[in-house]
Order: sequence, then C-alpha cells, then structure tokens
Amino acid sequence: MTESSAPAASARRLLIVGPPGAGKGTQAERLAAELSIPAISTGDIFRANVSGETELGVLAKSYMDKGEYVPDSVTNDMVRSRLAEDDAKDGFLLDGYPRTIDQVEALDGMLEELGTSLDAVLLLVVETEEVVGRLVERGKAQGRSDDTEETIRRRLEVYAEQTAPLIDVYEKRDLVRRVDGMASIDDVTVSLRKALTDR
Repeated sequence: MTESSAPAASARRLLIVGPPGAGKGTQAERLAAELSIPAISTGDIFRANVSGETELGVLAKSYMDKGEYVPDSVTNDMVRSRLAEDDAKDGFLLDGYPRTIDQVEALDGMLEELGTSLDAVLLLVVETEEVVGRLVERGKAQGRSDDTEETIRRRLEVYAEQTAPLIDVYEKRDLVRRVDGMASIDDVTVSLRKALTDR
C-alpha cells in the first residue's frame, strides 16, 4: 500500500469528473481517504451552508425555495470559502465543481489566490447504455420515480453539453487522466491511483 500510494501523494489537488452513475462519489471518498485530503462535493457544501444557516446558505436557500438555480456567484463563494479551510490546505478532491467554463475560470482565480493550481483531472469514462441501465435499476431498487430512462438520458445529455468543454480546457493543460469507469469498484480505485502516479 505504501509503495503504491506514496508517489500519488505529490498529486493532491484534484478534480474528479464523470457522468451521473459513473461512481464519482464512491471513488472520491476512497481516493481522498487514501491521500488524507478532503473530498469536497458541491452537494455537501450546499447542505452544510444551508443547515448551518450561513450568510451564503440563507442566500442559496432563497433561490432553491423558489425553484430557481443558485447563481454561479453564490456557488463560487461557497467553494472559495471551503477551499480556504484548514483541512484543504494540503490538498483536496473536488466532485461536482466546476460544471461550466465560467466556473473553471472562477476556480482558477481561487487557486491563484491560494498560490496553487490543480494537479490532475480524473475522468471516469463510461458507456452510456450501461450507465442508463445501471441508473434505471438503481431507481427501481430505491423507489426513485424521477429515475426514469427519459430523465436519465436527459441528465446525461446535459452532462455531455456542459462538461465536454471543460474537458477540452483541461486537456489543453495536460491535466486529464482517463480511467475506465465500467470496471469493478476496486479496479477503478486501483486505476485512479495508477493514473496519478503515471505520467
């Protein structure tokens, strides 16, 4: 374990990207634990701010209560605040942010303020049909009426529309590491670890 994870310790400011159903959350938690860095998901940040009734949380809730999207400016401020916390000083693994080109630029600015930059962008590559099947089954098992094939396909389309441009940006910076997200959970973890040590 020490031998395989030691070289990865140098890559500690990470972003994990992949479509719904690719297993990002599971892999983010595993990898973050191995590297002793926080896994930071925008969903968790939102919940923490809203339940803690922070100024940003109250502002975000005012949009959510009206069924509106929370503006980038609010999301960006929440992420900026989270990255400035002590536990993220030596590294972090971002999941779910950035989602747009504007957010990529905002993140660049935040990292510049902190005097650092991203080390790698981990991209989980999956087959659309298999992911659709996986999510439909999960929806049935969990009784989630919103997980219909139609809504899942739409979410995958939105992901492709929004995320493809981000991947292009990070490709040009030579940060993207592609990993087969269709393998078993353990195998994906091993491949992610290897992606951080291989150049």
